[in-house]
Amino acid sequence: MTDSPVAQFRNFACVLNAWEQHEVELRRYLAHHLQDAHLADDLVQDVFLKAMAQGKNFCSLENPRAWLFQVARNALIDSTRLSKPTVPLPDDLIQEESNLAPVDALAECLPRVLAALSVEDSDILRRCDIEGVKQQAYADAHGLSLPATKSRLLRARQRMREWLIRNCQVRFDETGSVCCHTSRTRT
Repeated sequence: MTDSPVAQFRNFACVLNAWEQHEVELRRYLAHHLQDAHLADDLVQDVFLKAMAQGKNFCSLENPRAWLFQVARNALIDSTRLSKPTVPLPDDLIQEESNLAPVDALAECLPRVLAALSVEDSDILRRCDIEGVKQQAYADAHGLSLPATKSRLLRARQRMREWLIRNCQVRFDETGSVCCHTSRTRT
């Protein structure tokens, strides 16, 4: 249902009144932050159009100035994000094949690792690390204290790491990240 022409005129007058009070201030604010008067003019125009699109909702605002500045600030942020400089890549740039990261390739090994660990280790790793159950929730469900759960999880992770090193020849780089491993098919 559309507003009557009289209601539309009142909405227009309300927006226009607020606009006349704050346009110069908005323009200065945007020009100061952008260092580009033409872009500031474009954004001021966008803010005005958004205010007009609000219609009667704009007229019911408690603080139209704050709303206008919030919209201007958002427009400024959007403009800044879109204007990041780019550098063209050279045509002779060699594109490497996209292989899985070594740590992602280990995911194939995970079911076998969990099956090789004890039931307790496998359960806590599966629930907390894979399924994302909070440690406190796991502790409550198993009648444990939070420190006991954290300790069990830490020991289970250490045993899994040892198993991976021993059985998958997982190696780590100087930062402690997985750098490589030997994949084995299930036998």
